[in-house]
Amino acid sequence: MKKQRTALVTGAGKGLGAAFARGIAADGSAVMVNNRSHEGQPSSAKNIADSLIAQGFTASHDDHAVDGKGAADAIIGHAVATWDGLDILVLNAGITGPAAKVGTLTDADIRAVMEINFHANTALIDAALPHLMASTAGRILFIASSAGLYGVRGRASYAASKGALIAYARTLADELSRTSVRVNILAPYAATNMTAAQGEALNEALHPDKATAAAVWLTRPECQRTGETWIAGGNYFCRATAIESVGGGTPDATADWFGENVERLSAMGNGQEHSGAEAAFADFFNRAKNISKE
Repeated sequence: MKKQRTALVTGAGKGLGAAFARGIAADGSAVMVNNRSHEGQPSSAKNIADSLIAQGFTASHDDHAVDGKGAADAIIGHAVATWDGLDILVLNAGITGPAAKVGTLTDADIRAVMEINFHANTALIDAALPHLMASTAGRILFIASSAGLYGVRGRASYAASKGALIAYARTLADELSRTSVRVNILAPYAATNMTAAQGEALNEALHPDKATAAAVWLTRPECQRTGETWIAGGNYFCRATAIESVGGGTPDATADWFGENVERLSAMGNGQEHSGAEAAFADFFNRAKNISKE
């Protein structure tokens, strides 16, 4: 009999994390619902896990804060001990930090966001990787944001943390490309308590459940895509990537030459995508060494 796949979803006590946990559980996996607990308040992770169990799914809960001392080993250890292994890791826990423009953010504000949104996730990867490698189809899904692709006014620390997460995830995907582990990034648009805190009205068209189809499929064994960034929301999906213009050069380039040709050099009509920094450099170097005087 085929062993049931097992999953851990962090920050899954509400909003997008809860939606991902529901979707993955309904898809047949046993799900460990993680969310930090608050003294004197009911466990939101337990509430979600109990609701899944009531529907006939397999679930349990974990109340650790992802940025707590020793939290990564404790969270992963709990999931592995409960399910006798780990196949899926969805890294959703995160904070937006204070709304403030660059120059008014304190160093402590920036570090607090990076600690949860980036460092806590790298620690979880370190703890989970041996177990995911032991799986026949380990899957890692980083929950990022379009802010990490484009930046967002008033949320520089949040954007920076998500940008770092995307770069880290793409590197990890490249490093694991010859294994059975696949790594992808999802940047969801959804109306949640987090977005409401940013002054955005809750919009039923952007219900968190309407971003889950991609999350579920990207964590399935049949998903062989890796190192990709997907944007999802309102049951609409698209892939995002960094591209480079074809550009051009001349053996005796000057600042004046660059300025005179900047429009042509920046045109993205025939833009190229690369699998990683090494491939991007190799392609750039090949183009650069073949330039002819214009």
